[in-house]
Amino acid sequence: MAETTTRVLRLLSLLQDRTHSGRELAEKLGVTDRTLRNDIRRLRDLGYPVHAERGAIGGYRLGRGSTMPPLLLDDDEAVAVAVAVGLAEDGATGIADITEHVGRALAKLEQILPKRLQRKVTALRSATAVGPATTGSREPDAPIPAEVLTTLAGAIRDRATVRLDIGTAADEFSDPTEVEPYRLINWQRRWYLVAYVLDSHTWRAIPVARVRRAAAGTRRFAARALPDDDLVAFVMRHVASTGWRVHARVTVLAPAERVIARINPAVGVVEAVDSDTCVLYTGADALETIAIYLSMLMMDFRVDGPPELVAHLRMLARRYTDSVREAPD
Repeated sequence: MAETTTRVLRLLSLLQDRTHSGRELAEKLGVTDRTLRNDIRRLRDLGYPVHAERGAIGGYRLGRGSTMPPLLLDDDEAVAVAVAVGLAEDGATGIADITEHVGRALAKLEQILPKRLQRKVTALRSATAVGPATTGSREPDAPIPAEVLTTLAGAIRDRATVRLDIGTAADEFSDPTEVEPYRLINWQRRWYLVAYVLDSHTWRAIPVARVRRAAAGTRRFAARALPDDDLVAFVMRHVASTGWRVHARVTVLAPAERVIARINPAVGVVEAVDSDTCVLYTGADALETIAIYLSMLMMDFRVDGPPELVAHLRMLARRYTDSVREAPD
């Protein structure tokens, strides 16, 4: 009976992949056509809608049923689903009334995960924080290999250094770079690693999409004083000042506290000059977006750079002025 159960589960796994001919399934399972038909019947009795199609391109396929039968996932699929569900439980979806359902789904999945996979999932979840979904971006998604994420999460858990091979776009890093990893931040469909870079002795928010390879080292490190109590805020400030396509420096004629209270932390970094003036370092995907941010400040300001932003604001000022001029008699 155990052999039959194992074979039927193997059959289910094959059917979840794609359509297979009867001969192909029988050969992969090492059974006769009659045994295969019996196993198909067993799956149907369990509620799996296995459809048989005739013809040259026919075969068996798993269809949609009226209920939700159990699924078979390989190791990488199980880890990916558990991490994604965990991020949803942490509020990364923006969908109302979903937390309770997500929590139950995660509990069911974690209950049956093998220990070797549970260790990966636990490391990823404990090493990850989620940024707020409060700002948009026109930048394309930056997918990263799951192996890189699990390596970084394991190193964070073990407090082990990591050697990173980083793409050529990151000229500020030597290659390879050895870092002490502290936290993974997921924000706006991108991943960032908060790490202490040993070569430059600086704290950085490293875009994980730039990492071509991550290799965990054997050297352990003692935890340093963090650059910020809120590492999500640290990453958002870092992205605001270095991570956008366009950057700007703006002197705002208002106290720093007032500007900070007005803007989203992702929009920029504010530094006080005196009690009535501060500097805003901001960025966005386009000059037009920065102009919108500045108009929403509702405060007097002076653009220090770049010149392209100054020219764009002058053009907008002319248009606004022309739009309110009185028509001639």
